Amino acid sequence: MRKRVAAGVGFAALLFLLVQLGALALVPTFYESGYQTVEDPSDPTNSLVYIVAILVATAGMLAAFKYDLDWVVRAFVVVAAASIAWYVFSVFLPPLAAIGASIALAALLVIHPEWYVIDAAGVLMGAGAAGLFGISFGLLPAILLLSVLAVYDAISVYGTEHMLDLASGVMDLKLPVVLVVPTTLSYSLRDTDAAKTVSDAGRDGDADVAADSDADVAVDIEGDDGDVITADGEDDVGDADGNDTDDDVRDAFFIGLGDAVMPTVMIASAAFFLPADLTPSLGLAWLPALTFPALTSMVGTFAGLFVLLWMVLKGRAHAGLPLLNGGAIGGYLVGALVSDVPLLTALGL
Repeated sequence: MRKRVAAGVGFAALLFLLVQLGALALVPTFYESGYQTVEDPSDPTNSLVYIVAILVATAGMLAAFKYDLDWVVRAFVVVAAASIAWYVFSVFLPPLAAIGASIALAALLVIHPEWYVIDAAGVLMGAGAAGLFGISFGLLPAILLLSVLAVYDAISVYGTEHMLDLASGVMDLKLPVVLVVPTTLSYSLRDTDAAKTVSDAGRDGDADVAADSDADVAVDIEGDDGDVITADGEDDVGDADGNDTDDDVRDAFFIGLGDAVMPTVMIASAAFFLPADLTPSLGLAWLPALTFPALTSMVGTFAGLFVLLWMVLKGRAHAGLPLLNGGAIGGYLVGALVSDVPLLTALGL
């Protein structure tokens, strides 16, 4: 049981690491290619615009699920996946080849939405999105964005709980709005009715385990784009002392893609916007954008991730972005101050 849990935690950390390294690798090339999406990256109102866009998108998806318009959300996500993939592929491939690869990825998501396809597309999308936002949100806008989203995530989980409705609809789509972390090689996302188990789950944070004839699920909502959900095809059975047995190990859990992207925005912004004379590159030829504050922001994110997964494995529902974004911001500020960056400069002021 411990080996399966450790493997799952390790795989989740690997997916986060791939998103972070991918974003850092793309940052300089995206900037040179003119992919910066705003005129003034230091303008804090950019964060407000994006937050409003998130609220509108969330409301739109909830309305689509309520009125059985799932195909609208599916089409939107597939198009978004292809668009972000094009940004990434265009860096390495000729224009026609990049378009073809993006269309092929979209087709694969529709035809064969197995967990490894979802994860590969999710890492690609996550790295691309974080790289684009990283060069478009200066230090202050990035800190504001992550801080507000952390508060919003906590409210949506512990207060309104509307993320559970969103998770139920999103999970049925089997698209890269989540990262899938299997704990067994026999797991198949295509055979999992995760949406039903999420919708049946208890609304109370203390009663977050629901059971039906097919699965037991522990639901942990943590992110603007998805939830952490553990799904199991076995009954939960304890031993005579009330301890968990191997049957209690979930076959997979799911982490919202936004939970990997948002803290990586801080990492990418730290790597791109801090003055090079204050925080020079660490000298990795294959990753020239990596600086010490960006590295400590990565460390902070992983600290938050491991605490979060430890809490999730206890069977409680918890918001993820407060830990993940808090770790990213805190790690960045520690790295900047250790590098003798003035506090006001580190805050983008």
